[in-house]
Amino acid sequence: QVQLVESGGGLVQPGGSLRLSCAASGSIFSIYGMGWYRQAPGKQRELVAGITSGGITKYADSVKGRFTISRDNAKNTVYLQMNNLKPEDTAVYYCNADIQTTVEVVGYWGQGTQVTVSS
Repeated sequence: QVQLVESGGGLVQPGGSLRLSCAASGSIFSIYGMGWYRQAPGKQRELVAGITSGGITKYADSVKGRFTISRDNAKNTVYLQMNNLKPEDTAVYYCNADIQTTVEVVGYWGQGTQVTVSS
């Protein structure tokens, strides 16, 4: 069994910062790509940022220059540093990881963490 556990969400004022963490645990052989997605009410889930096992990153245009994704492979953890937050960043943020347990590689999701940006 593999679990992804997120933490770090909350309520923040516009212009503020939050740092999300997502730790993978269980019968893990290797972790490939990891990423953060978000889903606002009434909208589809969208990719926010992704990072390969080698550290190559990509970002949605809406968060470039404000968000930074990173990972600690020794801890099986991915982070999302969010700066200069805007009300439109309000959403449930989900962690995703492509994890090899035995033979196959499966995409796993965390339970989601709420981020609310409001004054």
